Amino acid sequence: MTNDEIENRIARVNATMAMEGMPLSEDEKNVLRDIFLGKVSCDEVIKELVEKYKQEE
Repeated sequence: MTNDEIENRIARVNATMAMEGMPLSEDEKNVLRDIFLGKVSCDEVIKELVEKYKQEE
């Protein structure tokens, strides 16, 4: 996947989220880039988020 394709996908996700009043933060965009580049898997990101929010309870 090229950088242009990655940025296009992120822009589309951001547009959809913005329509719902929840535009993506730069951190969220960076996580998507890492996923698209194969630096991290979706499962790893989900696991990290679950652990983060479990600790905050």
